Amino acid sequence: MADLIGKRCILCLSLRAMNRLRTYVFLMAACLSTLAHAAPAEPVFGAWQHAITVYGAAKYPPGFSHFSYVNPNAPKGGTLKLAYLSAFDSLNPYILKGVPAPGMNFVFQSLMEPSYDEPQTYYPLIATRVRLARDRSAMEVEINPAARFSDGRHITADDVVFSLNMLKTKGHPAYRIYYQPVASAKALDVRTVRFTFADTTMRELPLLIAALPVLPQHFFAAQPFDKTSLRPMIGSGPYVVSQVIAGKSLTLTRDGHYWAKNLPSQRGRFNFDRIKFDVYRDDVVALEAIKSGQIHFYEEYIARNFATAYNIPAVRRGDLLKLRIPHKIPRGMQAFIFNLRKSKFADARVREAIGLTLDFEWMNKRLFYDAYTRGQSFFPNTEFAATMPITYGERVLLDPAKDEIPQSVFEAPYRAPVTDGSGYARSALEKAQALLNEAGWVMQDGKRVHQTTGEALTVEFLVRQRTFERVVGIMRKNLDRLGIASTFRYVDDSQYQKRVDSRDFDMVSIWWNQGLHYPGNEQYSFWHSSQSAVKGSQNLAGLKHPAIDRLVEKIAQAHSLADLTPAARALDRVLLAMHIVIPHWSVDAWRLVHWNLFGKPRIQPPYNIALDSWWLASKTHPTQREEEQP
Repeated sequence: MADLIGKRCILCLSLRAMNRLRTYVFLMAACLSTLAHAAPAEPVFGAWQHAITVYGAAKYPPGFSHFSYVNPNAPKGGTLKLAYLSAFDSLNPYILKGVPAPGMNFVFQSLMEPSYDEPQTYYPLIATRVRLARDRSAMEVEINPAARFSDGRHITADDVVFSLNMLKTKGHPAYRIYYQPVASAKALDVRTVRFTFADTTMRELPLLIAALPVLPQHFFAAQPFDKTSLRPMIGSGPYVVSQVIAGKSLTLTRDGHYWAKNLPSQRGRFNFDRIKFDVYRDDVVALEAIKSGQIHFYEEYIARNFATAYNIPAVRRGDLLKLRIPHKIPRGMQAFIFNLRKSKFADARVREAIGLTLDFEWMNKRLFYDAYTRGQSFFPNTEFAATMPITYGERVLLDPAKDEIPQSVFEAPYRAPVTDGSGYARSALEKAQALLNEAGWVMQDGKRVHQTTGEALTVEFLVRQRTFERVVGIMRKNLDRLGIASTFRYVDDSQYQKRVDSRDFDMVSIWWNQGLHYPGNEQYSFWHSSQSAVKGSQNLAGLKHPAIDRLVEKIAQAHSLADLTPAARALDRVLLAMHIVIPHWSVDAWRLVHWNLFGKPRIQPPYNIALDSWWLASKTHPTQREEEQP
């Protein structure tokens, strides 16, 4: 009996113990569940990488010595004199307010450095290496322990965190949209930063982090970040601002203690002791400055000038060099863009009709010396240009929106109108007249008015380059033939910026320079509905269109060329068919004019002039000789 009682007591004790164990397990499970919701699992990271790229492998391996397009032993010294065609009033290039000064890319640096001979690849600079979470939810960067600002203070993880937060909250709208998908940045220690991504589908986020400019937190503790100022700012780059003469000039001086001068991505570059930017408010005056030797280097954007303005003795002697250097840069789209916030431009037929007044063939022959080709795409010279019949992949994206977009999208690729070059584009104007009549804008007493409201159709061209007056001149003649009154409004940079930021314009000229970048997050800023009402955003047209929004989102989320290509082509196709812009023209070469003072590396990179790799080979200016007799 005693044994039985003992066994029963042991059983009772075991049952109590098991009940306690069950209770303990339940409580532990509940705690673990709570913790799981409170603290997400740590991201699983891939290996540390020396470089970062969108697709494929980086050209330069770990431990490379220098970029192939530099001379690592280039001599240092001398002054480079350049022109700047704008009166700047701010040394902060990262905010909306003010007109930024030139050369700030030599003062401030980013976490990593792009190369000029491959697309969208970044190499170590402030960050020595990076690693990405396998699910793309986070990215970590490790800061070079040698990295310093120009005042000698070390760059820390806190500076990097500060930089992201400032650009997201007080930076230019372009930066706000770029970094909006970055949820947070956290300093894990003094040299390591973790960026957490709110959107894991955007393939370009790691590159945007690589391109993040690093700003000195201690400097802005005593100066507001979002206020214009001509007070020299502290950066981490190869140059410091040494002199500012408001409205006249800016001088940068090479920092003899530049911390990164021997890094592979910096070696052989930044060879001038000083870079001086002189302000010329007119490109005609700048032209005379390069011819007289007041500036040393000039990129000529005006075809007429390049063809005729440099027939001077210095060029014939070889003292002043005039060079046309082919490149492989996708030139993007230069165009007049309509302000769709104006009701008179709401109808695509009106926009198409106005576009028909641009007689490119006449302009190219009479004004441009046949130097240009007409723009036909937002992504020219790339696989993303919609220059072929619509593909199956594009149809998959566009068919659901067939009731929202022009039917012409599905019929044939966009082709800019062609005239006979005579100066009287009769067939183009007849088509324009028919389009205007269909849209309800009819001729009345020699004026084009709306048949219902009686409003007169007018167009103002707002520009800050006087050279556009010749271009707009032929358009204005054709607009007049259609009964459309037009004005050419030339304003200075400050007034232009104010009017554009406040959307007080009919039409302006803009260049979407896609550079080497594959179409990506920047398309949000250009076209997404969320940016149409944001002051200072790059959605100048004020475009609000659900089909465009979906295509922009597809582009940003594409993780392979197979996904990106149809989305980009579809966007190109729809934007062109909607006649939001009047395409201009482009050239596939740099037109350079410079004095014969420079040494250059043996290799010219295909995607950049790489002036920062040149050096002064002659300490004296070529002798100014007497004008040659005819």
